[in-house]
Amino acid sequence: MSGPDRAIVLGLGNLLNRDEGLGVQCLEPLRNRLGSVAGIEILDGGVLGLDLLPLVECARALLILDAVDARKPPGTLIELTGADIPLFGRAKLSWHQVTFQEVLQLAAMRNRLPERLHLVGVQPADLSIGLELSPEVAAAMPALIEHAAAVLAGWGFYG
Repeated sequence: MSGPDRAIVLGLGNLLNRDEGLGVQCLEPLRNRLGSVAGIEILDGGVLGLDLLPLVECARALLILDAVDARKPPGTLIELTGADIPLFGRAKLSWHQVTFQEVLQLAAMRNRLPERLHLVGVQPADLSIGLELSPEVAAAMPALIEHAAAVLAGWGFYG
């Protein structure tokens, strides 16, 4: 799928580090919530880093789902939009964000950032080795899914 009427929902994170995998774990519930919607592509970005640059640059709208270290209580929903999302390493918001910040920075330098850029995440509680989300983050996941659906609806891609 490509073109100007494309929104990408990109789940980021490492599934092997409990809450760090939140962005990826949200993808299937979001697919179930939205159903089949033309113009929205829901993708597992994992920890691919710079390999994500072509996806970022071809999106009209990019919604990022991720665990975000904003020094809030565990399970807190965090939303950042456009210029509020750091393009440089001045604030590390997630364990793999430095690499994804580099992706956004490169897209900006090439004047190819998506018109719409939004991040919805949750403050992690546990980044140890393991496959399951902490109770705090698991409890916040339904709210994250609803916020993601609302962002897509606000952009005119859903609803």
